[in-house]
Amino acid sequence: MLDGRPNFLIFLTDDQGYGDLSCMGATDFRTPNLDRMAAEGVRFTDWYSNSPVCSPSRAALLTGRYPGNAGIRGVLRGGRETAGLRQSATTIATMLGSAGYETAMAGKWHLGLTEHARPSHHGFNDSFGFLAGTIDYYSHIFFYSANQPPSPNPTHDLWENDEEVWHNGEYFTELITDKAIEYMRKMHASGNPFLLYVPFNAPHYPMHAPEEYVDRFPDLPWDRQMMAAMISSVDDAIGKILNEVDRLGVGDNTMSVFMSDNGPSRESRNWLDGTLDPYYGGTVGRLKGHKGSLYEGGIRLPGIIRWPERVDGGVVTDQPGVAMDIVPTILEAAGVDSSAHEIDGTSLMTLLADKAETPERTIFWEWGEQTAVRRGKWKLVLEGRLVEHESPVAAVHLADLDSDPSESRNLADSEPEVTAELKYLAEEWRATVEKRWLDEFGAPDVAQRRMPD
Repeated sequence: MLDGRPNFLIFLTDDQGYGDLSCMGATDFRTPNLDRMAAEGVRFTDWYSNSPVCSPSRAALLTGRYPGNAGIRGVLRGGRETAGLRQSATTIATMLGSAGYETAMAGKWHLGLTEHARPSHHGFNDSFGFLAGTIDYYSHIFFYSANQPPSPNPTHDLWENDEEVWHNGEYFTELITDKAIEYMRKMHASGNPFLLYVPFNAPHYPMHAPEEYVDRFPDLPWDRQMMAAMISSVDDAIGKILNEVDRLGVGDNTMSVFMSDNGPSRESRNWLDGTLDPYYGGTVGRLKGHKGSLYEGGIRLPGIIRWPERVDGGVVTDQPGVAMDIVPTILEAAGVDSSAHEIDGTSLMTLLADKAETPERTIFWEWGEQTAVRRGKWKLVLEGRLVEHESPVAAVHLADLDSDPSESRNLADSEPEVTAELKYLAEEWRATVEKRWLDEFGAPDVAQRRMPD
């Protein structure tokens, strides 16, 4: 391996709730491979995405920036004319590639379909997967925009290195696994360290899983059974990939990261059966909210980092971490200078390697009309919604997350000074996002008002 530098694996799931791993408290199904990853690494109780929906969350993870600073504030449409991530938003793949790393991804992109928005133009030497927001797990057809202009028909959406490929009838989670292992072997054979990005689309709707996984949970209600089956398939996949890293002899010097992109979906279209009943299969545990909400259930997620050579296992921390921290953490671990890049996240290496507390900081979120801020134990949500297109729960909601992680008590009136200070910070930050958006990207991001794909 080049200079003994570490390899990196980034695992991302889609619409997986805070409570949907056994190491995070699930008792009705087990995730042994992710439990092992947590036992051998650091598990975060206060890990966050940068958005409660797909595209902005992924943009932040790959660039180390807030979504607005990465140029992706809304959920991108799935037509082949959909632009996305711009060249000015440098990804971790480009940063590491410039430092001699091999790079590859296998899974869901959802950061644009036009030529210059694709993975090959953002630092990935090899890529396999789909480019839009969702596909059928077996036909790999993007169906969401059927009967909606400008893409009135379902379209096939499966690509390898910008060439359309067909694997009809093959379960997509298993395709991701096979391709990830193939790419990893190829990169390892080069003698250079590598970055492998594995963004699963499970357990995003449609709720599809092979019978062998469904049959593992015969006593669960149908909706929960499908969630358990899909996450179980992901857990098996991660186990196979980690076992291959060990087989290649680089397991100890490989940093592996796991998180979800946002909280669980309650969208009625999970079943594709015409019913409008929300889906109840995912859980946020004791939290409040879900996908699309800036309450904790929409943005606080499972977070695990494992690096046997440098990071002690069995550590559980309540220090806040957020997706945009992954880029500076990886760069520091790789010995790559980050000063040439615009990065909003903070490296977590001191916390990971030295078990030192990170300095208190202020973290912000925005989605649609909602804005949120966390500093220390305090979390403020402006215009917070529990359900898309419904009225806000409260214009201003302040919670003490140490004593009330479920955000069940609104302390805005009883803590006026904290409320005023955080409200000012949130509104000032949101104003800078809006200004940059108008100055750099030309128009308000009306796409962020849309329901997620």
